[in-house]
Amino acid sequence: MSRRVLVLAHTGREESLKAAWEACALLHGSGMVPVMQESELGDMERFFGHLAHPVEVLHDHVQLPDVELVMVLGGDGTILRAAELVREVDVPLLGVNLGHVGVLAESERADLAQTVEWVASREYTVEERMTIDVQVWVRGQKIWHTWALNEAAIEKANRERMLEVVTEVDERPLTSFGSDGIVLATPTGSTAYAFSAGGPVVWPEVEALVIVPISAHALFAKP
Repeated sequence: MSRRVLVLAHTGREESLKAAWEACALLHGSGMVPVMQESELGDMERFFGHLAHPVEVLHDHVQLPDVELVMVLGGDGTILRAAELVREVDVPLLGVNLGHVGVLAESERADLAQTVEWVASREYTVEERMTIDVQVWVRGQKIWHTWALNEAAIEKANRERMLEVVTEVDERPLTSFGSDGIVLATPTGSTAYAFSAGGPVVWPEVEALVIVPISAHALFAKP
């Protein structure tokens, strides 16, 4: 049975499309089948021409096929987009950093060939990451439901007033304070918005949520 790898790129950057072109060639040379979304494949071929080997096309708005993993070429934003794509299926993500920070990526652009070799020889392990289930209730009615890999944030809409925030854990009161908002982050998200708001960095394997007030009007309301 053919081993398929979905290659996902940041289409707004030529560097990312070039890396995708090379990744497809390396995957094919290692005996695997590269798969790309239809729109991204078209962008890549407009820049660099057609590959000498076939690339399986994933048509837009079509269910993800049977792939072993998703190789994400870009920064953290591209990896978050990939997480949205695969959240309904049990497919791991492998980030190759092309961005400025790349906290979520496990590999760097210069190591692309070695990374493909490791994938081909199955020399990798899969880490599970916590996600957040987010629900918005107004007067006893649920008006919104989504999920997040990094964080959920509540922010004030009126600059002239602060929010009165009441937090509970397992339906038990924890604390309350006035602030401009609050960030609830997973360990994965602890290096993103929560970190910028003064929160701690949490190891990805720790089962914990970080609660970070935004400009809290209270001496004790620390992350």
